[in-house]
Amino acid sequence: MKAMRFSWTGLILAPLLVPVIFSATFSILAEGDGDPLLAFLTMLVLGCIVSYGSTILLFLPCLFLLSLDYQMTGFKVCLLGLVLGAVEFVSLALIAWGSRGPDLPIKNFFVFFLLWAAGPVTALFPLAGLITAGLYWWLGKRRTGRSVPVE
Repeated sequence: MKAMRFSWTGLILAPLLVPVIFSATFSILAEGDGDPLLAFLTMLVLGCIVSYGSTILLFLPCLFLLSLDYQMTGFKVCLLGLVLGAVEFVSLALIAWGSRGPDLPIKNFFVFFLLWAAGPVTALFPLAGLITAGLYWWLGKRRTGRSVPVE
């Protein structure tokens, strides 16, 4: 069984889609005193840091290791993205809990996590992982085109 092929197009474009959509939505909904272009660019940079970092450091190594033992289908790749999006949310919640100030008296991580998970942004992380993984899969499959038998 061959490992899944790497796609430069997928690596460059797939992690960019979700931060662009989120930044555009944020700059439209948060129109106020500030410059909407500055809000868009700020959110885009922060979103790209998280998106490209998790794609390069989490998604691609996991995808490669799984493709060594299993035939990766679009469903499996999207499921991996969904799970890694949830893992990303838990890790960011852990970072937020560790960097809390003295004004937040919550000492237990699980209580903090339940309060943080009640927010509306929680569902965006698994959804973003799903979209990124699906787009990476689609761009990678599109690049290879027809399957050629290996001799």
